[in-house]
Amino acid sequence: MSDLPFTLDQLRILKAIAAEGSFKRAADSLYVSQPAVSLQVQNLERQLDVPLFDRGGRRAQLTEAGHLLLSYGEKILTLCQETCRAIEDLQNLQGGTLIVGASQTTGTYLLPQMIGLFRQKYPDVAVQLHVHSTRRTAWSVANGQVDLAIIGGEVPAELQESLEVIPYAEDELALILPVFHPFAKLDTIQRDDLYKLQFIALDSQSTIRKVIDQVLTRCEIDTRRLKIEMELNSIEAIKNAVQSGLGAAFVSLSAIAKELQMDVLHCTPIEGVVVKRTLWLIFNPNRYRSKAAEAFSKEVLPQFATPGWNQEVLKVPPLVTEVEEDVRDRSISTQA
Repeated sequence: MSDLPFTLDQLRILKAIAAEGSFKRAADSLYVSQPAVSLQVQNLERQLDVPLFDRGGRRAQLTEAGHLLLSYGEKILTLCQETCRAIEDLQNLQGGTLIVGASQTTGTYLLPQMIGLFRQKYPDVAVQLHVHSTRRTAWSVANGQVDLAIIGGEVPAELQESLEVIPYAEDELALILPVFHPFAKLDTIQRDDLYKLQFIALDSQSTIRKVIDQVLTRCEIDTRRLKIEMELNSIEAIKNAVQSGLGAAFVSLSAIAKELQMDVLHCTPIEGVVVKRTLWLIFNPNRYRSKAAEAFSKEVLPQFATPGWNQEVLKVPPLVTEVEEDVRDRSISTQA
């Protein structure tokens, strides 16, 4: 086939319609008119000679051929982005783009500090932070949409062979109480005292809640005996509820630094118990790693890692080494 039956713009439109669920919302997200989107889809279907959307329902539904094209189209668009970043690196090592992923807690409280430190040294690098669930973040790293990520949950089993998953740091989970709670006057409390408290927690189906429950169980705390009086959908909401006297909670120590400094929450130690979870660094060794990502890995990651963290695991050759070698070989040949 001499000419491809689709263009990159048509693949972008197809991806937008699938994500937004309608031609109109896709057009809005791409800043083009709805007739322009419809025309591109019609041209694409005519060129491929297959229908890509089932137009019978209110929501734009992909046909089997549409799903197949979308699957390959996403890979093509990701590879195009990698190509642009690789060329950008060759042209200007001080510029480029860094895309970092994180699960909810690390993305809200840890990654902004790390990115701030990186930006001080590399102000010309465009930095993107994608904060999603552990599962979605892991898939983004696997698909090459994110350079690397720091997560607190477990990588999906189907991705563990394709991703490097490295213990990165320990995150302490603190028991927080209202400053006027009777236990706040004590130096420590006993493990059994936990069962007398009313707790505020995240939704039982959330990844963070499951991780916290697993960690507490490993510390011989029976989570079934904890009185969960309220479930909220964010760490910030939980902190505000505890501050208002509605109960106690376990949250990441990194999430309450400001509140402890302002003395609006009390962190109460449990005698003989230190509740910690592992934060994991994940990246795809088979994807191109930009110069910006290499600089972030070498200069920022070690500063927030657990002492003794093995930085050598990050020394994975970029996927485009052969391309760069070919460019260098051509340059040497020209000079000769």
